[in-house]
Amino acid sequence: MTEINEGSILIVDDNQYVLESVSVLLKEYGYFISTCSNGGDAIDMFLENNFDVVLTDINMPVMSGIEFLEKIRETNKDIPVIMITAHSEIGAAVAAIKNGAFDFIIKPYKPEYLIHSIEKAIKYNGLLQMEKNYKKMLEDTVQKRTKELADALIMVRHMTSELITRLTTVAEYRDSDTGAHITRVGLYSNKIAEALAMPMEFIETITFASSMHDIGKIGISDNILLKPGALTAEEFEIMKKHTILGEKVLAGSNYPMIKTAASIALSHHERWDGTGYSRGLKGEEISIENRIVLLVDQYDALRTNRPYKKGFTHEKTFKIITEGDGRTMPEHFDPKVLKAFIEVAPMFDEICETFKD
Repeated sequence: MTEINEGSILIVDDNQYVLESVSVLLKEYGYFISTCSNGGDAIDMFLENNFDVVLTDINMPVMSGIEFLEKIRETNKDIPVIMITAHSEIGAAVAAIKNGAFDFIIKPYKPEYLIHSIEKAIKYNGLLQMEKNYKKMLEDTVQKRTKELADALIMVRHMTSELITRLTTVAEYRDSDTGAHITRVGLYSNKIAEALAMPMEFIETITFASSMHDIGKIGISDNILLKPGALTAEEFEIMKKHTILGEKVLAGSNYPMIKTAASIALSHHERWDGTGYSRGLKGEEISIENRIVLLVDQYDALRTNRPYKKGFTHEKTFKIITEGDGRTMPEHFDPKVLKAFIEVAPMFDEICETFKD
């Protein structure tokens, strides 16, 4: 006996002498052997067990070797199948190779040829398994690393969101009793964006970015910001600069959400009819996020207690925005945004009541 090998081989041949002689030879070389005398039984055995190589005759009753090969390939495209053929069956052997046979042995076979073909097939199957295992390991590693990266990005995103919320709240505390205003504006903006059927990415962005609309107020002096009465024309001009200051605070970022926040900080007081500030933009010149924030910020300002006024009810606020009161007019708002507001107005009242100052 030569060297001990490892490998499981299925031998299929209707000739009992060939079946036994090949089995004895391959067992001598240390292979684990299973035998069948026809293709039908061999298919059942093949499906119930794991083999490294299949060795089959071509010319058999019940099911030919070619048909057996086709059945194998329906469930396993990789396992090496070696065909045994007589001289007169060379054409069939060539056809078998075209259909995915690994090799063929001509009867009467020489033992060294058979052993050499089996060894090649075992090595080939081993390399295939190594490749599959390596690919599986890579896929598992990539999946694991992707999850780790996704978890890290989520953590960073939450940290960034919380940090910005806290910084924005600092500015908001200077202008009101609590920072609830920034939460409400984000939720209002979310509902308007949903009513406008905006993309999910936009909805997520404006919900987050709109909360920073007044961050520039951190640069406005308290005697103006907290003045209990009406502002003078000069004081109002200073107050309007909070939009420019806010844009400067947020400008220069490479992150889309911060870019949107910078745009909102600068232009959330621009009006549809061109009477707003800081640049006097009109209509479609104003980005959609600013058209949304203009309305929701106005709604919340009307609902909220300020040093110089009491907050209005939802009904009165709704009437002012949709009908006007001389100071706030419907033409200030994008008609599409105004229509969306009318559709979701009950939600605004619910948000305002839930997140009171």
